[in-house]
Amino acid sequence: MEKVSNFEQALDLILKHEGGYVNHPEDPGGETKYGISKRAYPNEDIVNLTKERAGQLYRRDYWDRIKGDDLPYPVGLFSFDTAVNLGTSLASRALQRASGAEQDGVIGPKTIEAVWEAYKASQNHFLDLLAKERLDYYAQLTTFKTFGRGWVRRVNETLTESKKWTDNS
Repeated sequence: MEKVSNFEQALDLILKHEGGYVNHPEDPGGETKYGISKRAYPNEDIVNLTKERAGQLYRRDYWDRIKGDDLPYPVGLFSFDTAVNLGTSLASRALQRASGAEQDGVIGPKTIEAVWEAYKASQNHFLDLLAKERLDYYAQLTTFKTFGRGWVRRVNETLTESKKWTDNS
């Protein structure tokens, strides 16, 4: 049996959260499928987007940008979901704040080292810090009243799934 990569495992959760085709009038992303929006990808045929193509975009534009392969898997999973939902810059800064690294929005060797140190010190606590960063951000958004319940559910589901992979869950 072929081993499933961390990215592929994480992608399964993302696709579960993102679902199929939607075009909600209050969603600033507009037409969206598997979480890939027309606003972010104006040259993509959203209606006919395949899961394979969505996966290629997610790997290149989210997983690789947050350096998912270099992070502890639970942190990579949570940060990947954050990046998909809020953007890679916000996900990167949340990682940096939670780990005490310099907040420049770019995940490099110093951030990765700081994340590993903070994560090793207390895995579940570190994941809780990432969740708090995300929930605090959502609470400030004007669209929280419309989408907040779903965002909170998503954070909680991602946090639960991430903690399943820790040594101290």
